[in-house]
Amino acid sequence: MRCVARNRKSRKRRPPRPAPAARPERGYARSRARDEAARAALKPLSPGERPTAVTVGAIAAAVLALANLIALAFGYNAGEDTLSPGSNVTGSIIAAAVLGLVAYGMWKARYWAVLGMQTLLALTIVVSALGLIQAVNWWAFVLVSIILLTSGALFWFLVKAMARIQMPERPGSS
Repeated sequence: MRCVARNRKSRKRRPPRPAPAARPERGYARSRARDEAARAALKPLSPGERPTAVTVGAIAAAVLALANLIALAFGYNAGEDTLSPGSNVTGSIIAAAVLGLVAYGMWKARYWAVLGMQTLLALTIVVSALGLIQAVNWWAFVLVSIILLTSGALFWFLVKAMARIQMPERPGSS
């Protein structure tokens, strides 16, 4: 009878591990190094410079604010088919004011304004995706898809623009 232990194949010998300093970076350290390289490649905005995505976002916000005010001036009331007519007039005025403030801040290339616009775009993306589920005809499907795609593209391009704008320093920090 043969011994079972002798029939097993011997394990291959592994080469010795390199010293910790010679090992390539792994996981978090490698990701951090890549992030640092990307940050170093970004050049801050010159005074008066505004990225194209920020300009497009400022114009879009201004047009939406103006369209909202024009719709109110011509008597459009989105709340007429709900239980409390007139309830959306105040909401429309507030939305137009917020969009106007964001448009002004983005035109001046302010970090807070781009962050606010990205928040509004994220909400638009979520609501559009949920609206896509309830599209009752092709026209609604196409319209909501266009809103979803344009707001998603603008959100994507604003990410890099926001990195170039440079977040302001906190008061008192050094």
